[in-house]
Amino acid sequence: MLASILFFFVGFISMAQGATPPPPMPPPPPGLPIDGGVVALFLVALSFGIYKAYTISKKTA
Repeated sequence: MLASILFFFVGFISMAQGATPPPPMPPPPPGLPIDGGVVALFLVALSFGIYKAYTISKKTA
């Protein structure tokens, strides 16, 4: 009986302390930027276009 009463009061006292939970963590930052490597992609596409234009002009000439 004494153990039951103590168990009840321990739960009551722990609830009465008023400890608030910590604030939620902020969301993680986004991954990679969207514009990363656009200049390199443009240069690769430009060189590939020049290569294709050169090979097509070699075939027709």
